[in-house]
Amino acid sequence: MGFVKSRKLWLPDRLANDDATAPQSSNSKSKSSNKSSSKWKEYIALASVPMVLVLGNSMLVPILPDMVTNMGISKFQSSLIVTLFSVTAAFFIPVAGYLSDRFSRKAVILPSLALYGTAGVLAGLGALWGSYGLVISARALQGLGAAGTAPIAMALVGDKYKDGQESEALGLIEASNGTGKVISPILGSLLALIIWYAPFFAFPLFCALSLVAMIWLIKEPDGKKEPQPVGSYIRQIGTVFRKQGHWLIPAFLVGSLALFILFGVLFFLSDLLEKPPHNIDGVAKGGMLAIPLLGLVITSYVSGKLIKNDGRRMRKFMIAGMLGMTISLAAAIFLYSKLYWLIPLLTVSSIGTGLLLPCLNTLITGSVERSHRGMITSLYSSLRFFGVAVGPPLFGWLTDRSQTLLFSIVAALALGAFIMVCLSIKPPAKAGDASG
Repeated sequence: MGFVKSRKLWLPDRLANDDATAPQSSNSKSKSSNKSSSKWKEYIALASVPMVLVLGNSMLVPILPDMVTNMGISKFQSSLIVTLFSVTAAFFIPVAGYLSDRFSRKAVILPSLALYGTAGVLAGLGALWGSYGLVISARALQGLGAAGTAPIAMALVGDKYKDGQESEALGLIEASNGTGKVISPILGSLLALIIWYAPFFAFPLFCALSLVAMIWLIKEPDGKKEPQPVGSYIRQIGTVFRKQGHWLIPAFLVGSLALFILFGVLFFLSDLLEKPPHNIDGVAKGGMLAIPLLGLVITSYVSGKLIKNDGRRMRKFMIAGMLGMTISLAAAIFLYSKLYWLIPLLTVSSIGTGLLLPCLNTLITGSVERSHRGMITSLYSSLRFFGVAVGPPLFGWLTDRSQTLLFSIVAALALGAFIMVCLSIKPPAKAGDASG
């Protein structure tokens, strides 16, 4: 009887415990699911910033010939629409980096997005009215706005995430950047079918969506920033480079070289597709250019997700990426005239870039404390911008002289970058996770 009594007492206790733990387990799963959903909303909002940065420039490339025809300007004047934007952004990125360290990341990103979109409307009105002066002035303003977008978003990722999440977010940002490069020429060509200046007015809509996403979905980490005199701040940046410049400077150069090569070879491919016997232009050409870029996009996302804070894995990815670039570009010296070989080789090179960049991004954003992260990532981004801006015109100049020489030089540069990675960039076992 005592057993039965105790059994009766025990059963309700157990059932009560089961009832108590079941909702807790369910609540735990629900909280985990909500946290994951919230994280991905943040990732998408952050990734929209580099996407907008690319769209604001690359969407205009397909309509440059239309500008020459409809506005009565020279080819050189039309090229300044892209070049002036990139050069202005490259010069002002370090200023944006300092301001983001001095105030906050969103205090720079949000006004920059607003200026970027508003200046886009002005550029569109200039195109509508046939005013080249207004268009080129608005593009300079857009470059100023662009300086405070993607580079500062990269620093914000370093502030918000740790324990491997930053590499995942940075990989997605790099993939978003590549995706923008894939879709922007196609989108620009399709919009131009409506009217040639339509891309100017479409861009501010994308900019507004990114602005709203950043306002509502991104909360900056807590932490009051103490004002620093400019001189003291610059001296501290100098100290960072004295202590870590032995690998930071090579990392900056390798990242810039990778993008210089990527944009240069894509420019070469674009020019090759338009000429006989291929005669491929418009949306079809955009689709062909998308093949190497898709390799970059997919690899950037996957590698960012895999590397976490594993320094040894980062090193393997970087070495493999640069080796793949070097071999594929060396092979292109002999096979550049055969399109069925060139596109796969350039895809392998782009995959190498996708293995490299998320590792560099994670190492660089995590190399310093939060108080200097904006400037360090901005200097890195500024060099990347110069690489992008210089690539196409230099490749065009080399193409006119010797295509064999062009790919020989590019392969030699890739080999030099490979050697720098092997000798100078040696991440610790746990990398990209600075305090602050």
